[in-house]
Order: sequence, then C-alpha cells, then structure tokens
Amino acid sequence: MSGVDSDRLRALLDDAVTGPDSDRVPGVVASVTDATETVFTGAAGSTSVADDRPMTADTVVALYSASKPLTGTAVLQCVEEGLIDLDAPAAQYVPEIAEIGVLDGFEPDGSPRIRPAATPVTTRMLLLHTAGFAYPFFDENYRSLVRQGHYPDVVTATRASLMTPLLFDPGTRWNYGSNMDWAGLVVEAVRGARLGEVLAERVFAPLGMDDSGFLLTDAMQERRAAVHLRRPDGSLKATGIVMPQNPEVQMGGQGLYSTVPDYIRFLRMWLRGGAGDGGRVLRSDTVEWAARNGLAERQRVTALRGVDPVITHDAEFFPGLPKSWAYTFMVNDDAAPTGRSAGSLAWAGLANLYFWIDRSADIAGMWACQVLPFADPAALRHALDFESAVYRSM
Repeated sequence: MSGVDSDRLRALLDDAVTGPDSDRVPGVVASVTDATETVFTGAAGSTSVADDRPMTADTVVALYSASKPLTGTAVLQCVEEGLIDLDAPAAQYVPEIAEIGVLDGFEPDGSPRIRPAATPVTTRMLLLHTAGFAYPFFDENYRSLVRQGHYPDVVTATRASLMTPLLFDPGTRWNYGSNMDWAGLVVEAVRGARLGEVLAERVFAPLGMDDSGFLLTDAMQERRAAVHLRRPDGSLKATGIVMPQNPEVQMGGQGLYSTVPDYIRFLRMWLRGGAGDGGRVLRSDTVEWAARNGLAERQRVTALRGVDPVITHDAEFFPGLPKSWAYTFMVNDDAAPTGRSAGSLAWAGLANLYFWIDRSADIAGMWACQVLPFADPAALRHALDFESAVYRSM
C-alpha cells in the first residue's frame, strides 16, 4: 500500500483516550502493516489511571485470546513436520482428553451428569472450536460448574480447569472455548518441551518478537500496562490482574504477553505467506489452506453471549454478516462495513484487543487496550473507527 493518513490515525487514538470515562480507554497502541513493512504505529493515553505513565509503542499488554493464533501456528508447524495428524484422536498425544465426556444435565445436588462422547476429540476440532469446550463467562452451564466448585476457573491455568465436560458431541457444531489450551498441550507432547519454549524458538525468534512470552521479564514488567475494569457507572479502575507466572499449564489460548509491534510482525508473516522478517515460519501452502474456512457445511460462528458481566458483554463482530472459522481465526465471509475484504482473518483478546489480516487488500492491523469487560462499547467503537480510517486512507 502507498501509505496511510497518519495524522488522522493519531487523532483517532487521541480521541479514544479523551472525553468522559464512559467513552474512553486509559491507553491504546495501534499499528498497521502491509506485507513489506509497518506503515503506522501510534500510542496515546496512559498505562494506568493510577499513575499516568504514558502508553508507548513498546508497552507490554496481556494478549488473552490473541494468544490463540500464535499457538495455532505452532500446531501448524507440527503438522508440516508430520508430528501431528489433525484427524487422529487428540488423546493420542494427550491421553487425559479421552476422559472428558459430554454434559448431559445436572443431578439434584447440582453435580454434573456426564455421558461418553460419541466421537473422540481431534486436534482439528481444537483448532476450529468444534470439540465442544466452552468458557465460564460465555456459558451458564460452565459458569455454574465453576461457581459450585466442580472445576477450577481457567484463569488458574491448571490441568484440572481444562477437564470441564463438552457441551455437545465433538465435531457437531462450533462453540468458543478452551480448545487452544488443549492444542498447546498437544504441541508440548510432540515437541517434548513447554509451549513457551517452542514458541520462543520456532515463532518468536524468526519473527523478531523479542517482547513476547508467557513469563514477564523484568524489562517487560516495567513496561506492562495495567488491566482496567470499567465499573457500571462507566468509570475506570486499574486492577492488579496478572496472568499466572509459574502456571501448571502455559495456556495457549490466553496466557501470552506481547507488544503491538511484536504482534504486527506476526500478522505480517500471514500476509507474506508464512515468511517472517528473520526467517520462514510456515510454508506458503500451509498458509493458503489454513487461512480458509475449515468448518463443515452449515456450521457457522455464532454470537458470544456473556454470562459474567464483569468479564464480558455479549459479543458479535459485524452482526448480520456470515462468519466462519479458519486455523485459528474468525473469517468474515462477506465484506465488512469497515472496508475489510471478504475472507479476511481476525480475532481479539479479552481486554479489548482487536486485530485483522486482509490478505486480499494486503493490509493487517491491531488496536490494543487493557480494559474489561470484553466488547466494551467504547473500546470496540474506537477500534472499528480506526480500522475504517485505515481503509479510507487506502
């Protein structure tokens, strides 16, 4: 692309951190790239409402679910090397997943009634979110199981937290959940190393992602933005939320920290067909099939219904437009009102981080803040305004 209107994009970032609390975020970093280079990076606001340290391009943020595509990339590398058969039972790599059955109601005392699954979970199902797993903030049954103490919350990053029952027989429909945490365990099993080590060697190093990982270094901690909570009255409160730093499971679906410039290098790799700034990460043919809808006919991505208002609102990107799922991104099947081309890849992180990869238009971008609940109306509006402005510049 020939360039973007940097002044306009910076003004939008300034708008996002000014005005009444209910209409702003504390701080934001955003960036845009084409397949050749980063064409815009900007930051505005502060890392915390408690101390007003300025948000900068190298501010470290919790990725939450923006971790998933990084883990998915590690899985795809294993597939390339013949280490993983996507259609073999995942229990071939992580035997404990075979112990998980399907939720079939509740006993009078509130304990779950579980039946055997009709088919085994496969790694392909984990990548596509068709295995049957959910999240306690997007499903009332899961929320009940956690609140009543039958399973730990996924925030504990324990193996026990991943043993929650399936909502349906594997492969029968799409549902967003803890699939990629299991996929990370599959990678660990075939690589014989922790997921963080695998990502550092095989994804972060060839991409030059020096500020990314599960564990916060001292330098990363000094630059970390606080995760904020928006109270019901719209005001913002800095929290002490930090992802577990010595977890039993390095959660491939939620546990990574990074910076926006680091993540932009990852997005650019997908624009380039798998080539990173410092080496190839995926084969070009892998990118071609992995960047397409992998769901079965009549399976579609559905709206996410929030059941824990502290964590998330109801969430749906581009309501009314059909959406599917690739390996492992959402796909907008039709062109989006922001200008995003049909067939583009995208997803988000719980603290209102949003990114997209438009391979048709050769453009990718990320807009990142650290605010809960997810799908915060102000944050989402500012993110979509930023994306729209990028396309108008083109």
